[in-house]
Amino acid sequence: MPTRPRPSFVIALLLGAVAAAAAIWPQGIGIHRLPLVANAISLRAPLAIGLAVAALACAAIAVRRRRWGVSAALALSLVAAAVGNGVALAVRGPGAAVPDGELTVMAWNTYGGSVSPEWIARAVRETGADVVSLPETDAFAAAEVVGILQASGVSMRHDTVWAAEGGETIPTSILISDTLGVYTRDVPAGSTPGLPSGLWRPVDGGGPTLVAAHPMPPLPAVLDEWDAGLAWIADACAAADVIVAGDLNATVDHFDGYGAAGGDLGGCRDAAAAAGSAAVGTWPVRLPALLGAPIDHVLVGSEWTVDGFSVIAGFDGAGSDHRPIVATLSRR
Repeated sequence: MPTRPRPSFVIALLLGAVAAAAAIWPQGIGIHRLPLVANAISLRAPLAIGLAVAALACAAIAVRRRRWGVSAALALSLVAAAVGNGVALAVRGPGAAVPDGELTVMAWNTYGGSVSPEWIARAVRETGADVVSLPETDAFAAAEVVGILQASGVSMRHDTVWAAEGGETIPTSILISDTLGVYTRDVPAGSTPGLPSGLWRPVDGGGPTLVAAHPMPPLPAVLDEWDAGLAWIADACAAADVIVAGDLNATVDHFDGYGAAGGDLGGCRDAAAAAGSAAVGTWPVRLPALLGAPIDHVLVGSEWTVDGFSVIAGFDGAGSDHRPIVATLSRR
């Protein structure tokens, strides 16, 4: 290649640098919840791989032309974007073993009830979960899970919330250990629009406030409902004792702008991010976990510390397109 860059190279490199920065950190310019961008950054690992492949193609063209032109500038910009996304994933962490804690919380989107109650009960037993958020699980399946667990000496209660009027007819259930006492759903607290979420409070006031959450996905036709769903969860996270679990259809990138008082979403911190496991994907199961989208979460209010978080292996054949997650927590 010639030693003197062409003017087109300099211009393309400057424009490419801006585009690379946007691809690495779109929340820096406020585009992280826009159509397509929101979907692309959900899958940072495949995005980084795609950018790297495109960089190689542009580099090959530049070498063939033997000049510092637009192709070379694009190659450098694409490399920077690929590396930046890789670094973001590395910082968020590839996961670690989950130590014991005072409270164990599990969440699993069962894909419209495609996961049998036996599989769900097995996951609850293996994790020792005290609280289980089950998006897309109806009341009949939840009751059957409770019965299976009861037969093995695990006592839990269940409740189910359905979509608000005009929403999807896809329920969200919650299982709560009897050791936490009696809970009742706070009906006036409402729900995320479109898909149902619920907030449960302890009757005796001793346990944490619990939220089983399932906002809409960030599809162009329902983007406003998705955004409103994240805002609803952020409002629920105003309580210091709250624990949120479920399929949030969002990664920690999408939370930006909704944090408050040091929290990631409202006043809540993301358990995966706190435990160094936020790069591990939970959806879809057809992708390896390190290539998937980490859209299932446990969020905790300021009264809780995160002992550990993990995406549970061994359940990819259960019928869901999501992997279950588990977090262990302790009160401060």
